[in-house]
Amino acid sequence: MTDIARHHTSQRMSQIVVHGDTIYLSGQVGEGETVAAQTQSCLDKIDTLLAEAGVDKTQILQSTIWLADMADFAEMNGVWDAWVAKGHAPARACGEARLARADLRVEVLVIAARG
Repeated sequence: MTDIARHHTSQRMSQIVVHGDTIYLSGQVGEGETVAAQTQSCLDKIDTLLAEAGVDKTQILQSTIWLADMADFAEMNGVWDAWVAKGHAPARACGEARLARADLRVEVLVIAARG
């Protein structure tokens, strides 16, 4: 049986869960007044958490992005496209959802692999 390691854990969730060579990050939300600022903040947090798990964004397998309003799709994509390393685009889905707080516009979840 493969061990499961949990990091930055509260009663509700863990920011990082590692099972074998697979790394799961909880949904990351960002700070800022604009969708672009919130997206960049989310991606900065993802970079930090992935580094803590010993990988980087080139090892992301899948990403799920939730937008509070799909009208923000192009603005989010502008930041996303600049962040994704050339040749390392993950499988991705993007949808609209009511997020945890009214001021949140973007939430990003990722699954990555070691090795």
